Amino acid sequence: MSAIRIAALTDTPAVRTALSATLIETVANGGSVSFMHPLSLEDADSFWRDSLAASARGERIVLGALDEDDVVGTVTLQLKLPPNQPHRAEIAKMMTRVSHRKRGIATALLQAAERQALQHGRTMLVLDTATDGGASALYESLGFQLSGIIPDYALKPHGGLTGTMIYWKRIAAG
Repeated sequence: MSAIRIAALTDTPAVRTALSATLIETVANGGSVSFMHPLSLEDADSFWRDSLAASARGERIVLGALDEDDVVGTVTLQLKLPPNQPHRAEIAKMMTRVSHRKRGIATALLQAAERQALQHGRTMLVLDTATDGGASALYESLGFQLSGIIPDYALKPHGGLTGTMIYWKRIAAG
C-alpha cells in the first residue's frame, strides 16, 4: 500500500464518482451520515455536487484521503455558520472506505481538518455521531468531549431510531 495523503478536493467527475461510491458504501454498511439505504448514485452525486460547490465558495472544505489517486476517505469541515459563531466549525461526513479502515485514515483526516480550522481562525470544533455504530471512541481518542446524547435523534440507514452524541473540542485559546 502506498502512503495515504490528505488533500482538499475540488469538483471533478472522478472526485464526485469516488465520493459518491464512498457515501453509498457507508450508508449500505449502516453509517449514519444523513441518508437512507438504498442510496442512489444520482442522490449521492447531487449531494457531492452541492457540497463541492459550497467548498468552491469557501463555505466548507472537503478533504479527501488519497491512496495514489483513489479517494478512500473523506471529511468535511463546515465553515459557513451563523454570524454569532465565527470562531466555530463543524466536522461532518467523516467516512472511510471499508477496504481502508483501521489504518489511521480517519485520524489523519480529522487532524487535517483541525489544521484547516485553525488556518481559518476557528478555535472550536463540534460534531455529532450516532450512538449505534458511531465513531465515539475515535473522537474521544482525539480529545473531543461529549456534551450529551439526544435519544431517538435520527433514523438509521436501514430503519429504526438511533440517538446522537454531541461532541466539542477547543483547538486553541479563544
